[in-house]
Amino acid sequence: MKKFLLSGLMFCFSFLPVMAENIHFDDGIYKLKSVDNDNSKIENEYYKDGENEDSWTSKVEIIYHPDVSNPLKYASDMDKKISTKENLLLLKFVQNKKLDIAVLTYLENELKDDCACFIYNVLKYEKHPDKGIMVLRFAKKYIVNSNEDIKRIANEVKLINDDYMERIIISPIPPIVKENIN
Repeated sequence: MKKFLLSGLMFCFSFLPVMAENIHFDDGIYKLKSVDNDNSKIENEYYKDGENEDSWTSKVEIIYHPDVSNPLKYASDMDKKISTKENLLLLKFVQNKKLDIAVLTYLENELKDDCACFIYNVLKYEKHPDKGIMVLRFAKKYIVNSNEDIKRIANEVKLINDDYMERIIISPIPPIVKENIN
């Protein structure tokens, strides 16, 4: 009887949808809100409750590049691209060649709908266990209304940058969700 009951329960649970785990980072809980699968990469975007891709204060992204094999080279190429863009400012780039992990941070300025903001980005690049590479990105948005805001943001980013780099280094990258969640 116990085997029959156990088999029945396992059969029922095998048809439940696989749900993405919430991500806990920077004292916030981020829930999966969108999956973009374009065959060259898969992106999962996580937001806090009440936030979405159009309105957010911080977010977490997981990106899987199945056709890229070297996370250090990919991160180095991103470092070079960031250095050439006018609206991006590279803050720090570090690599651990033994572990095949790279981390970079940068600031991005954005003007959208007459609203100026800075976006602080910290990214970790590492090998996927099977094939390709994974990228974990944390982004925090700062609204800019005055020169005082710019000074305040610069001081905060200067204070948090090393801490956020350490946090992202020790943060495991959750499995990628390949199918849309809706």
